[in-house]
Amino acid sequence: MLEIPWTEKYRPKNFDDIVSQNIAINNLREFVKNTNIPHLIFTGPAGTGKTSTALIIARHFLKEEELDTNLLELNASDTVRIDFVRDILKNFVNQSFTKNGSLKFVLLDEADNIPGQVQQALRRIIEKTSDNIKFILLCNYINRIIDPIVSRCAVFRFTSLPKKKIIDRLKYITEKENLKIPSNKSEQFFNQIYFISGGDLRKAINTLQMAVALELLENLDINEILRISGFLDKLTLKNLISAIKRKDFISSKEIIDAVEILDSRNFIRQLSEMLPILDLDPSKIINLRTYIGEIDYRISQGADEYIQISALLANIIEYIQI
Repeated sequence: MLEIPWTEKYRPKNFDDIVSQNIAINNLREFVKNTNIPHLIFTGPAGTGKTSTALIIARHFLKEEELDTNLLELNASDTVRIDFVRDILKNFVNQSFTKNGSLKFVLLDEADNIPGQVQQALRRIIEKTSDNIKFILLCNYINRIIDPIVSRCAVFRFTSLPKKKIIDRLKYITEKENLKIPSNKSEQFFNQIYFISGGDLRKAINTLQMAVALELLENLDINEILRISGFLDKLTLKNLISAIKRKDFISSKEIIDAVEILDSRNFIRQLSEMLPILDLDPSKIINLRTYIGEIDYRISQGADEYIQISALLANIIEYIQI
Protein backbone atom coordinates (compact mmCIF):
# COMPACT_ATOMS: atom_id res chain seq x y z
CA MET A 1 0.00 0.00 0.00
CA LEU A 2 2.87 2.34 0.79
CA GLU A 3 5.25 1.39 -2.02
CA ILE A 4 3.86 4.02 -4.41
CA PRO A 5 3.99 7.64 -3.23
CA TRP A 6 0.40 8.76 -2.93
CA THR A 7 1.25 12.05 -4.63
CA GLU A 8 1.90 9.96 -7.75
CA LYS A 9 -0.84 7.39 -7.19
CA TYR A 10 -3.45 10.15 -6.89
CA ARG A 11 -1.89 12.61 -9.30
CA PRO A 12 -4.60 14.14 -11.56
CA LYS A 13 -4.88 12.34 -14.88
CA ASN A 14 -6.97 14.94 -16.74
CA PHE A 15 -8.10 18.56 -16.45
CA ASP A 16 -11.25 17.60 -14.55
CA ASP A 17 -9.12 16.19 -11.72
CA ILE A 18 -7.21 19.44 -11.11
CA VAL A 19 -8.41 21.02 -7.86
CA SER A 20 -9.71 24.60 -7.78
CA GLN A 21 -7.85 26.20 -10.72
CA ASN A 22 -10.83 26.95 -12.94
CA ILE A 23 -9.52 30.08 -14.70
CA ALA A 24 -6.20 28.53 -15.73
CA ILE A 25 -7.68 25.14 -16.63
CA ASN A 26 -10.57 26.52 -18.69
CA ASN A 27 -8.13 28.56 -20.78
CA LEU A 28 -5.76 25.64 -21.17
CA ARG A 29 -8.60 23.46 -22.47
CA GLU A 30 -8.85 25.88 -25.39
CA PHE A 31 -5.08 26.00 -25.88
CA VAL A 32 -4.68 22.25 -26.31
CA LYS A 33 -7.27 22.11 -29.09
CA ASN A 34 -4.54 23.42 -31.37
CA THR A 35 -1.12 21.79 -31.79
CA ASN A 36 0.42 25.21 -32.34
CA ILE A 37 0.49 26.05 -28.64
CA PRO A 38 3.01 28.61 -27.32
CA HIS A 39 5.63 27.97 -24.69
CA LEU A 40 4.02 28.11 -21.24
CA ILE A 41 4.82 29.38 -17.75
CA PHE A 42 2.81 28.13 -14.78
CA THR A 43 3.37 30.24 -11.68
CA GLY A 44 1.94 29.99 -8.18
CA PRO A 45 2.45 28.45 -4.73
CA ALA A 46 3.77 24.94 -4.25
CA GLY A 47 1.31 22.06 -4.37
CA THR A 48 -1.36 23.79 -6.44
CA GLY A 49 -1.26 21.51 -9.51
CA LYS A 50 1.32 23.13 -11.79
CA THR A 51 3.37 19.98 -12.47
CA SER A 52 0.28 17.80 -12.82
CA THR A 53 -1.22 20.22 -15.35
CA ALA A 54 2.01 20.29 -17.36
CA LEU A 55 2.08 16.48 -17.49
CA ILE A 56 -1.59 16.38 -18.54
CA ILE A 57 -0.79 18.71 -21.45
CA ALA A 58 2.22 16.63 -22.52
CA ARG A 59 0.19 13.42 -22.38
CA HIS A 60 -2.61 15.08 -24.32
CA PHE A 61 -0.28 15.43 -27.31
CA LEU A 62 2.02 12.42 -26.84
CA LYS A 63 1.28 8.73 -27.11
CA GLU A 64 2.35 6.50 -24.24
CA GLU A 65 5.28 5.09 -26.24
CA GLU A 66 6.50 8.62 -27.02
CA LEU A 67 6.83 9.78 -23.41
CA ASP A 68 10.36 8.41 -22.94
CA THR A 69 11.71 10.05 -26.08
CA ASN A 70 9.60 13.19 -26.45
CA LEU A 71 9.29 14.39 -22.86
CA LEU A 72 12.19 15.79 -20.84
CA GLU A 73 11.17 16.52 -17.24
CA LEU A 74 13.66 18.24 -14.94
CA ASN A 75 13.87 19.83 -11.54
CA ALA A 76 15.66 22.99 -12.57
CA SER A 77 17.05 23.80 -9.13
CA ASP A 78 18.97 20.50 -9.08
CA THR A 79 20.10 19.97 -12.65
CA VAL A 80 19.92 23.08 -14.79
CA ARG A 81 23.39 24.57 -14.86
CA ILE A 82 25.23 26.04 -17.81
CA ASP A 83 26.97 22.77 -18.80
CA PHE A 84 23.64 20.96 -18.71
CA VAL A 85 22.01 23.57 -20.95
CA ARG A 86 24.89 23.35 -23.43
CA ASP A 87 24.92 19.58 -23.55
CA ILE A 88 21.88 17.50 -22.55
CA LEU A 89 19.14 20.10 -23.10
CA LYS A 90 20.63 21.31 -26.38
CA ASN A 91 20.95 17.74 -27.67
CA PHE A 92 17.34 16.96 -26.77
CA VAL A 93 16.11 20.07 -28.56
CA ASN A 94 18.31 19.55 -31.62
CA GLN A 95 17.03 16.01 -32.08
CA SER A 96 13.80 17.54 -33.29
CA PHE A 97 12.85 14.82 -35.75
CA THR A 98 9.74 13.05 -34.50
CA LYS A 99 7.36 10.64 -36.12
CA ASN A 100 4.38 12.24 -37.80
CA GLY A 101 5.59 15.66 -36.69
CA SER A 102 4.52 15.09 -33.06
CA LEU A 103 5.54 17.55 -30.39
CA LYS A 104 8.37 17.34 -27.88
CA PHE A 105 8.08 18.87 -24.42
CA VAL A 106 10.63 20.21 -21.94
CA LEU A 107 9.23 20.59 -18.40
CA LEU A 108 11.39 22.71 -16.10
CA ASP A 109 10.15 22.56 -12.52
CA GLU A 110 11.37 25.25 -10.08
CA ALA A 111 12.53 27.32 -13.03
CA ASP A 112 12.79 30.41 -10.83
CA ASN A 113 15.86 28.81 -9.20
CA ILE A 114 17.81 28.76 -12.47
CA PRO A 115 20.75 31.23 -12.23
CA GLY A 116 20.48 34.35 -14.41
CA GLN A 117 23.38 33.38 -16.67
CA VAL A 118 21.83 29.99 -17.34
CA GLN A 119 18.45 31.65 -18.03
CA GLN A 120 20.13 33.71 -20.75
CA ALA A 121 21.46 30.52 -22.36
CA LEU A 122 18.01 28.93 -21.99
CA ARG A 123 16.43 31.97 -23.63
CA ARG A 124 18.62 31.53 -26.73
CA ILE A 125 17.65 27.86 -26.97
CA ILE A 126 13.95 28.73 -26.68
CA GLU A 127 14.36 31.35 -29.43
CA LYS A 128 15.96 28.88 -31.82
CA THR A 129 13.78 25.84 -31.21
CA SER A 130 11.62 24.49 -33.99
CA ASP A 131 7.84 24.66 -33.83
CA ASN A 132 7.53 21.12 -32.50
CA ILE A 133 9.54 21.84 -29.30
CA LYS A 134 7.47 23.28 -26.46
CA PHE A 135 8.85 24.50 -23.13
CA ILE A 136 6.73 24.52 -19.96
CA LEU A 137 8.35 26.39 -17.08
CA LEU A 138 6.98 25.93 -13.56
CA CYS A 139 7.83 28.44 -10.85
CA ASN A 140 6.70 29.87 -7.53
CA TYR A 141 7.93 33.41 -8.27
CA ILE A 142 7.64 34.62 -11.85
CA ASN A 143 9.60 37.80 -11.03
CA ARG A 144 12.71 35.60 -10.86
CA ILE A 145 12.31 34.61 -14.52
CA ILE A 146 14.02 37.05 -16.88
CA ASP A 147 11.72 39.18 -19.05
CA PRO A 148 12.97 37.81 -22.41
CA ILE A 149 11.76 34.34 -21.40
CA VAL A 150 8.46 35.56 -19.91
CA SER A 151 7.68 37.51 -23.10
CA ARG A 152 8.01 34.34 -25.18
CA CYS A 153 5.55 32.35 -23.07
CA ALA A 154 1.87 32.34 -22.21
CA VAL A 155 1.62 32.81 -18.45
CA PHE A 156 -0.97 30.97 -16.33
CA ARG A 157 -1.32 31.76 -12.63
CA PHE A 158 -2.23 29.05 -10.14
CA THR A 159 -3.82 30.18 -6.88
CA SER A 160 -3.59 28.83 -3.33
CA LEU A 161 -6.05 26.01 -2.67
CA PRO A 162 -8.93 26.59 -0.24
CA LYS A 163 -8.76 24.63 3.00
CA LYS A 164 -11.96 22.73 2.17
CA LYS A 165 -10.59 21.53 -1.18
CA ILE A 166 -7.43 20.16 0.44
CA ILE A 167 -9.34 18.41 3.23
CA ASP A 168 -11.84 16.99 0.73
CA ARG A 169 -8.94 15.51 -1.25
CA LEU A 170 -7.42 14.01 1.89
CA LYS A 171 -10.77 12.46 2.81
CA TYR A 172 -11.05 11.01 -0.70
CA ILE A 173 -7.62 9.36 -0.36
CA THR A 174 -8.50 8.15 3.14
CA GLU A 175 -11.61 6.46 1.74
CA LYS A 176 -9.77 4.92 -1.21
CA GLU A 177 -7.00 3.57 1.04
CA ASN A 178 -9.56 2.32 3.59
CA LEU A 179 -7.85 4.16 6.43
CA LYS A 180 -9.41 4.00 9.88
CA ILE A 181 -9.29 7.38 11.61
CA PRO A 182 -11.01 7.66 15.03
CA SER A 183 -14.23 9.56 14.40
CA ASN A 184 -13.81 11.73 17.49
CA LYS A 185 -10.42 12.96 16.22
CA SER A 186 -11.10 13.02 12.48
CA GLU A 187 -11.85 16.73 12.13
CA GLN A 188 -8.90 17.74 14.28
CA PHE A 189 -6.64 15.36 12.33
CA PHE A 190 -7.48 16.82 8.93
CA ASN A 191 -7.28 20.40 10.23
CA GLN A 192 -3.82 19.66 11.63
CA ILE A 193 -2.59 18.18 8.36
CA TYR A 194 -3.88 21.26 6.55
CA PHE A 195 -1.96 23.48 8.98
CA ILE A 196 1.22 21.43 8.51
CA SER A 197 0.86 21.62 4.73
CA GLY A 198 0.54 25.41 4.67
CA GLY A 199 -1.91 25.05 1.77
CA ASP A 200 0.38 22.74 -0.24
CA LEU A 201 -1.75 19.77 -1.34
CA ARG A 202 1.31 17.68 -2.21
CA LYS A 203 2.74 18.21 1.28
CA ALA A 204 -0.64 17.40 2.83
CA ILE A 205 -0.81 14.07 0.98
CA ASN A 206 2.79 13.24 1.94
CA THR A 207 2.01 14.01 5.60
CA LEU A 208 -1.03 11.71 5.48
CA GLN A 209 1.04 8.89 3.99
CA MET A 210 3.80 9.46 6.55
CA ALA A 211 1.26 9.14 9.37
CA VAL A 212 0.17 5.79 7.91
CA ALA A 213 3.74 4.57 7.37
CA LEU A 214 4.64 5.36 10.99
CA GLU A 215 1.45 3.68 12.22
CA LEU A 216 0.17 6.80 13.94
CA LEU A 217 -3.51 6.40 13.08
CA GLU A 218 -4.54 3.53 15.34
CA ASN A 219 -3.73 5.43 18.54
CA LEU A 220 -3.97 8.83 16.95
CA ASP A 221 -1.84 11.46 18.66
CA ILE A 222 -2.04 14.83 16.93
CA ASN A 223 1.00 16.06 18.83
CA GLU A 224 3.11 13.23 17.43
CA ILE A 225 2.20 14.25 13.88
CA LEU A 226 3.24 17.82 14.70
CA ARG A 227 6.57 16.66 16.14
CA ILE A 228 7.57 14.44 13.23
CA SER A 229 6.69 17.29 10.85
CA GLY A 230 9.15 19.63 12.57
CA PHE A 231 6.60 21.70 14.53
CA LEU A 232 6.28 22.21 18.26
CA ASP A 233 3.64 20.06 19.93
CA LYS A 234 0.85 21.95 21.66
CA LEU A 235 2.26 21.67 25.20
CA THR A 236 5.73 22.79 24.16
CA LEU A 237 4.27 25.70 22.22
CA LYS A 238 2.15 26.68 25.23
CA ASN A 239 5.22 26.67 27.48
CA LEU A 240 7.18 28.72 24.96
CA ILE A 241 4.43 31.34 24.70
CA SER A 242 4.33 31.58 28.50
CA ALA A 243 8.10 32.15 28.64
CA ILE A 244 7.90 34.80 25.93
CA LYS A 245 5.09 36.60 27.75
CA ARG A 246 7.29 36.67 30.88
CA LYS A 247 10.09 38.14 28.74
CA ASP A 248 12.20 35.17 29.80
CA PHE A 249 14.69 34.72 26.97
CA ILE A 250 16.76 32.03 28.70
CA SER A 251 13.74 29.79 29.34
CA SER A 252 12.53 30.36 25.78
CA LYS A 253 15.87 29.23 24.39
CA GLU A 254 15.97 26.20 26.69
CA ILE A 255 12.54 25.10 25.44
CA ILE A 256 13.64 25.37 21.81
CA ASP A 257 16.99 23.66 22.48
CA ALA A 258 15.18 20.70 24.06
CA VAL A 259 13.10 20.03 20.93
CA GLU A 260 14.40 16.90 19.22
CA ILE A 261 13.14 17.64 15.71
CA LEU A 262 12.60 21.26 14.73
CA ASP A 263 12.17 22.60 11.23
CA SER A 264 13.15 26.23 11.70
CA ARG A 265 10.94 27.58 8.90
CA ASN A 266 7.95 25.56 10.14
CA PHE A 267 8.60 26.91 13.63
CA ILE A 268 8.69 30.48 12.32
CA ARG A 269 5.29 29.98 10.66
CA GLN A 270 3.89 28.40 13.81
CA LEU A 271 5.21 31.22 15.98
CA SER A 272 4.00 33.96 13.64
CA GLU A 273 0.44 32.62 13.97
CA MET A 274 0.72 33.07 17.74
CA LEU A 275 1.47 36.80 17.55
CA PRO A 276 -2.19 37.87 18.09
CA ILE A 277 -2.24 36.25 21.55
CA LEU A 278 0.98 37.92 22.68
CA ASP A 279 0.93 41.25 24.51
CA LEU A 280 2.80 43.10 21.79
CA ASP A 281 3.28 46.81 21.39
CA PRO A 282 0.73 47.56 18.59
CA SER A 283 3.01 50.14 17.00
CA LYS A 284 5.73 47.49 16.55
CA ILE A 285 3.72 44.63 15.04
CA ILE A 286 4.34 45.65 11.42
CA ASN A 287 8.06 45.94 12.09
CA LEU A 288 8.03 42.56 13.80
CA ARG A 289 6.28 40.83 10.89
CA THR A 290 8.83 42.39 8.52
CA TYR A 291 11.63 41.08 10.73
CA ILE A 292 10.08 37.59 10.76
CA GLY A 293 10.14 37.66 6.97
CA GLU A 294 13.81 38.64 7.01
CA ILE A 295 14.66 35.80 9.39
CA ASP A 296 12.80 33.29 7.22
CA TYR A 297 14.63 34.55 4.13
CA ARG A 298 18.04 34.37 5.82
CA ILE A 299 17.42 30.75 6.82
CA SER A 300 16.24 29.90 3.30
CA GLN A 301 19.55 31.27 2.01
CA GLY A 302 21.63 29.12 4.36
CA ALA A 303 22.09 31.30 7.46
CA ASP A 304 22.74 29.57 10.80
CA GLU A 305 19.34 28.45 12.10
CA TYR A 306 20.38 28.54 15.77
CA ILE A 307 21.48 32.18 15.57
CA GLN A 308 18.45 33.28 13.55
CA ILE A 309 15.89 31.62 15.84
CA SER A 310 17.64 33.12 18.88
CA ALA A 311 17.54 36.57 17.29
CA LEU A 312 13.84 36.15 16.50
CA LEU A 313 12.94 35.16 20.06
CA ALA A 314 14.93 38.11 21.45
CA ASN A 315 13.19 40.49 19.06
CA ILE A 316 9.70 39.27 19.98
CA ILE A 317 10.47 39.45 23.69
CA GLU A 318 11.70 43.01 23.26
CA TYR A 319 8.26 44.01 21.93
CA ILE A 320 6.30 42.33 24.74
CA GLN A 321 4.40 44.72 26.98
CA ILE A 322 4.19 43.92 30.68
